[in-house]
Amino acid sequence: MRLTNKKIVLGITGCIAAYKAAFLVRLLKKEGAEVKVLMTDSAREFITPLTLETLSENPVNSELFPKTGYYATHHISLAEWADLILIAPATGNIIGKIASGIADDLLSTVVMAAQSPVMIAPAMNTQMYTNPVVQENMKKLVNLGYKFLDPTVGEMACRTYGVGRLPDPDEILEEIVNHFGRTLDMQGLKVLVTAGPTVEHIDAVRYVSNPSSGKMGYAVARKARGRGADVILISGPVGLSAPAGVELIKVKSGQEMFARIKEHFDRTDILYMVAAVSDYVPMQKSEHKIKKTAENINLAFKPQIDILQTLAENKKDQILVGFSMETENALANATEKLKKKKLDMIVLNDLGAEGAGFEVDTNKVTIIDRYGNSADLPLASKAEVADKIIDYSLRFIKKGEATR
Repeated sequence: MRLTNKKIVLGITGCIAAYKAAFLVRLLKKEGAEVKVLMTDSAREFITPLTLETLSENPVNSELFPKTGYYATHHISLAEWADLILIAPATGNIIGKIASGIADDLLSTVVMAAQSPVMIAPAMNTQMYTNPVVQENMKKLVNLGYKFLDPTVGEMACRTYGVGRLPDPDEILEEIVNHFGRTLDMQGLKVLVTAGPTVEHIDAVRYVSNPSSGKMGYAVARKARGRGADVILISGPVGLSAPAGVELIKVKSGQEMFARIKEHFDRTDILYMVAAVSDYVPMQKSEHKIKKTAENINLAFKPQIDILQTLAENKKDQILVGFSMETENALANATEKLKKKKLDMIVLNDLGAEGAGFEVDTNKVTIIDRYGNSADLPLASKAEVADKIIDYSLRFIKKGEATR
């Protein structure tokens, strides 16, 4: 068990995602943690205290001034007891309270008295999450040392689609495990990560792209930052927010991505080329929309510049990690790419593997290095897979193959 004897205060606020807290408590207990739950009045409208008391094996705390028992300094004792305070789900309201120094209920009072790290997992409608006030409050708290877990993209309870979903409980669990076992083994390293798709326009309104969600690349960036690296994330169009502490550069086309990589490559120690860059681009782009007619049309394409291969030909001591999405002869094709592009390591995604590929929160990969070694990783969350990818890439650093 990875959280034996760890004391966690779980704060739950009024959000439909409060039901996930029950699963999270169960996972934390299975890992050996002791959990005490704090609920706001609004949270009690979504899930009953009895459920959480049963799962946590501790009374649920809600009232700042309970009618029974002596609780004059209850908020202080809870704050001092905790090794970690986690708020999941966290509404814009509780984030705003903490950022403004407001302590008017038990949860916000405990956070104000916190002696341990505070981890916040926002969950709300996309329009609420992207509201400039909410974003400014989060930035303020990040600067004060609070840790945020990025929400995921998907369908909301209000039937809209976008960023704002609470991460799955198993992903939150991994963040907590990583927090307690945190190692700064990338401190001093400069890391460049690419993520998402590229967009290659045919005309003013149509383009060629792919369904990459960017989740794997963003997970790598988040994990590298958490392990102490200075991280720049160059991303194609995706519906994800930049991980805390990561510099985000947004691009659209493969040429734009290549140009931005070149700006930073000389100062990079490790490049994780996770982005799904289009292999072909239209020979010509129409300035205006191509009008529909009864005639067939033929579109001519030319190969996209091979970003990794071009960088490899001009690299100094940077470590290059490529990614290969395959649908047939997966291992052979990935190995050929590794050699052709002169990479240090390649991560093979077999699109036919269940739970792997685009637009999902899990992945199953095979890691191959230039010495001929390979490792099949089991199906896991993309956060877990990102950590393993980083672990393998750091072996080259430890061998002294990158010197900055």
